[in-house]
Amino acid sequence: MARIALFVLPLLAALCLAEPSVYLQEEFGDGDAWKERWIQSKHSSDYGEFKLSAGKFYGDAEKDKGLQTSQDAKFYAHSTGFPAFSSKDKTLVVQFSVKHEQNIDCGGGYVKLFPSTLEQTDMHGESEYNIMFGPDICGPPTKKVHVIFHYKGKNLQINKDIRCKDDVYSHLYTLIVRPDNTYEVKIDNSKVESGNLEDDWDFLPAKKIKDPEAKKPDDWDERPKIDDPEDKKPEDWEKPEHIPDPDAVKPEDWDEEMDGEWEPPVITNPEYKGEWKPRQVDNPDYKGKWVHPEIDNPEYIPDPTLYSYEDFGALGLDLWQVKSGTIFDNFLITDDEKFAEEQAANTWGVTKEGEKKMKEQQDEEERKKQEEEEKKRKEQEPSEEPAEGDDDEDDDEDDDEDKEKEEEDEEESEAPQKDEL
Repeated sequence: MARIALFVLPLLAALCLAEPSVYLQEEFGDGDAWKERWIQSKHSSDYGEFKLSAGKFYGDAEKDKGLQTSQDAKFYAHSTGFPAFSSKDKTLVVQFSVKHEQNIDCGGGYVKLFPSTLEQTDMHGESEYNIMFGPDICGPPTKKVHVIFHYKGKNLQINKDIRCKDDVYSHLYTLIVRPDNTYEVKIDNSKVESGNLEDDWDFLPAKKIKDPEAKKPDDWDERPKIDDPEDKKPEDWEKPEHIPDPDAVKPEDWDEEMDGEWEPPVITNPEYKGEWKPRQVDNPDYKGKWVHPEIDNPEYIPDPTLYSYEDFGALGLDLWQVKSGTIFDNFLITDDEKFAEEQAANTWGVTKEGEKKMKEQQDEEERKKQEEEEKKRKEQEPSEEPAEGDDDEDDDEDDDEDKEKEEEDEEESEAPQKDEL
């Protein structure tokens, strides 16, 4: 037993201290050297260009540098390779940060994980990938996180709606796929969705199907209520809905030859009771709603390897943006959930508050600038009040008018005297 213990204990310790497998870790900390690792596809001559930038606001001018889209209304097609690996019997963690500082209206912010067979110089929208993951925004209707798995020739989208962040700050997106066929999606290091691959994607046919041999019996009664066979319509029930107005009187000037035969207007009959219906009683033959019985689907075959891909070898940014400015950073592909969480805290987690603070300061400065400009504009506008001296000129004009009127009055008073002469 002692010998077994001496062998097992070191083995357990080694497993506990095992280093995580890191297949890709890209934080753009070496300046323009990224251009040697990332390849732009030549499938089209009109792809947009990425540039290295921390953006207009950031928590750290160097640590927050990432790949930024730089041209509006462009497709982008850049990818980076890494040593090929299989996720069989392993957890897969894909993590990266996205910052839509341009307040994006329509464009992708997702990544694609390709097999190592990808021809990077020819990557395009139809290139086969293993997983597509990340945010996608296009107007108010589309603000979602894509989680798409390629399976047996089809790209399968998650059946749940995961809402992405749509502000201007950096946000961290994490996808975890485990060997037990469970998954988890995190935003900003917090879980936003989780479940089972088979339940939340249409990988496999349904486990159960309706029995094609089963049919509802002809005498199966699904009516909970029926008309009371003992209930009879009262003899005085039938009354017309409208009757002639008994108070109406033919106008005295009514001419039947000219106007035709006079008919009184109709009014609603106060004795009208509507359509008679027999009262309802419980149906003694009611059997409930018939449920089609199900049987095991002969086409259903469980697949415990839904999570697994034999070959990963490249990560690509294959997307479209109407308004450029998105920054991608802190890429990580690993098999260790805890390591990914720690890396998130040490990268995005360190600079996010500083980024927000700098943006708020910029907004405040812009607000003050606009207020000052508005104040100056109002001060420079011409005043609507009369300038000095205008009142005196008006008074002089009034005095002249008064003198002219007095002279006219004097001439009129002297006119009769001249006539007398």
